[in-house]
Amino acid sequence: MEDCVFCKIIKGEIPSTKVYEDEFCFAFLDIEPVNVGHILVIPKKHVETIDKMTKEDLCNLNEGILKVSKGILKIADGLNVMQNNRWIAGQEVSHVHFHLIPRYEGDGYKFNWVRDEGVTEEENKEFLEKFGKFIS
Repeated sequence: MEDCVFCKIIKGEIPSTKVYEDEFCFAFLDIEPVNVGHILVIPKKHVETIDKMTKEDLCNLNEGILKVSKGILKIADGLNVMQNNRWIAGQEVSHVHFHLIPRYEGDGYKFNWVRDEGVTEEENKEFLEKFGKFIS
């Protein structure tokens, strides 16, 4: 996609600090890192959200995610892998990407998600009824 910042990074039109590349994926340092070594892994093929990916494309991307994760875990004490879909979930660039966030003892980083204790059994039941129509 011509307006996609990540597609421009892959093409070399926007500079990045590349850490890994193969036939299917491109990995680079996040320009607004959560922690030292925060890396984004993206498919070279433009896809906006994970549900639009083919099984083959996701498998190919996972190979790159695995290689980069292994490298991070040789250096860091831990690793968070995060992937957001659509704006409401925190996706700021409409191109599938995985955040690989190294964790270090005492880094102080915490997820600040607050659980909704008000979710009822009935609400979950309704969700599952809808969900079941789309999963086979």
